[in-house]
Amino acid sequence: MSGTLKATGRVGAGAGVWLPRVAWAALIYNVLVILWGAVVRLTGAGAGCGEHWPLCNGVVVPQSPTLHTVIEFSHRLTSGASGLLAIGLVALAFVGTAKGHPARFGALLSLGLIILEGLVGGVQVLLGLTATSTDPARGFVQGVHLANTFLLLGALLLTALWASGGPRLRLRGQGRPGALVGAGLALLLVLGMAGAVTALGDLLFLPADSSTPVQTVRGDLGAVNLIQNLRVIHPMLAILTSAYLAWLAAWLRRERPGAQVSRWSMALWTLLGLQMLAGFANIALKAPGWLQLTHLLLACIMWLVTVMLSYAALTGLRAARPAPAPLRGAA
Repeated sequence: MSGTLKATGRVGAGAGVWLPRVAWAALIYNVLVILWGAVVRLTGAGAGCGEHWPLCNGVVVPQSPTLHTVIEFSHRLTSGASGLLAIGLVALAFVGTAKGHPARFGALLSLGLIILEGLVGGVQVLLGLTATSTDPARGFVQGVHLANTFLLLGALLLTALWASGGPRLRLRGQGRPGALVGAGLALLLVLGMAGAVTALGDLLFLPADSSTPVQTVRGDLGAVNLIQNLRVIHPMLAILTSAYLAWLAAWLRRERPGAQVSRWSMALWTLLGLQMLAGFANIALKAPGWLQLTHLLLACIMWLVTVMLSYAALTGLRAARPAPAPLRGAA
């Protein structure tokens, strides 16, 4: 992968220099926003602004807010800032790159997914699917929210890579590697959605007594609420997905050898081990908040690492193809 293309000309030169910086910053910032969103869920502050959106308790700035209102309102502010950051990223991409550069597509896709992220959150608030709501629809919306979040992180990562001079990603003609990589990403996406429902179930239904994990599973299977029933699916899906991703990383090292593939496959194996440990600890310790946040952070990192591995494998044998159009004013 080539390094960042430095702009030296006048037209778009500043934008060309700032584009990769802003893209990487947007990626990191959105991970932090995601973690703060989890804090909103863990503290039960999702209804801190009532069933009002985008206003908070019917006003732009809440007066004499409670702690829950402060937490929820701050999450809306940070989410809004991510939207402004995405708009800036699009502007930089169009000013600082030539027509047809993939960073333009990545920036537009990121902005679209951020808008969708906000709409899903708004629907959740307007329908009252927050705080202590056990409506099965809340589990569905939570899963969709997580899937969109992962897609957003993937789009921001690709935008940052393309803005930094990374090769264009082409999906056609990849054959078996493309299909296996696609299956791995899809499995991880479904696993994340199941994890979001499980985290919600832990918050709403996890017993505070000394029940053993086996007793807890029996209680979940016999429950009448769908969210509680689905809590048992995530661990089984995690084992299946982890096994597939571990095999995929080994297979890609053999079929698409290269320094990048080797590096990211090792990173993926490490994260799979850490996630399994975090998952078992989550069950054993009855899902304390700090561990749920750790589990979510590791999930975000593992998704990004899997996307990086996929990108490295699908572009590694295509160095002979034309590189993306250079940044405007680039040397």
